[in-house]
Amino acid sequence: MILAVGLTPAWQQILTFRSLALGEVNRADDVIGCASGKVLNVGCALHHLGVASHTLSPVGGHTGEQIRTDCAVLGLPATWIESRSSTRVCTTLLDRSSEQTTELVEDSAPLLNSELEAYRRAFVELIPQARMVVVSGSLPKGTPSDFFTTLLDGVTVPVMLDIRGPELLACLPRRPWLVKPNREELAATFDRPLATDDELLAAMHELRSRGAEHVVVSDGPHAVWSAGPNGVECTAPSEVEVVNPIGCGDCLTAGLAVAWSEGRPWRDTVQFGIAAAAENARHLLPARFPRGSSW
Repeated sequence: MILAVGLTPAWQQILTFRSLALGEVNRADDVIGCASGKVLNVGCALHHLGVASHTLSPVGGHTGEQIRTDCAVLGLPATWIESRSSTRVCTTLLDRSSEQTTELVEDSAPLLNSELEAYRRAFVELIPQARMVVVSGSLPKGTPSDFFTTLLDGVTVPVMLDIRGPELLACLPRRPWLVKPNREELAATFDRPLATDDELLAAMHELRSRGAEHVVVSDGPHAVWSAGPNGVECTAPSEVEVVNPIGCGDCLTAGLAVAWSEGRPWRDTVQFGIAAAAENARHLLPARFPRGSSW
């Protein structure tokens, strides 16, 4: 199975408006909630793409119970680490008149040392069953920046990293199979602008020189860049009618992992990941879509 790990799940509230006016009272036409955040989006996408998977995540409070219930309905295989802090709520505002999406992100509450230790123990119990580990999301405030690095000590299966900043750089000596930030996250990791393609490629090559075998960088609706032992490629995604773009990068991550598990050639692996991201954009709820028959 593919093991999806991360420390920053969320309960996602999605509000749809005919027209959204900032600074005014706005009444939503539709409101719906679901389990989300990077680790849960990756786990849900893996599950819906039909690969054997398991998700390891902390949850807490009323929102944590909502996440457990939602994932149980989906049939998502998961191990939950109970936290004393309520799982955060993030809010998506969809403006149908302008086709703009606004994301209101709440930071995750700090985890106790005992909760982090419980997470480590659960990871150690699950890792013997894993064929790949996908690490995604940021670290809650107060978590040591080397938490993911130490978590991966002794892991021999391929590792995919969808993380950023000091925690990403700390993991690179572990020689991950693939690193997948988006362009903004990669710029923040190296603390420099990546306005041009040459600047982007230089940052990607730096990740590879520090230990990553493959690097894939997404950029919203724009081209996806990939770099690896066979060179560099730039792949333009197909145009789709976007309903909700939230979670597309997470679904790209999951798609890459699924394609790897199926032994696909590298170019097909990237195409499969892009197809998963594009399909996600066509649905209201993130990471809950059927696998395309032509993929």
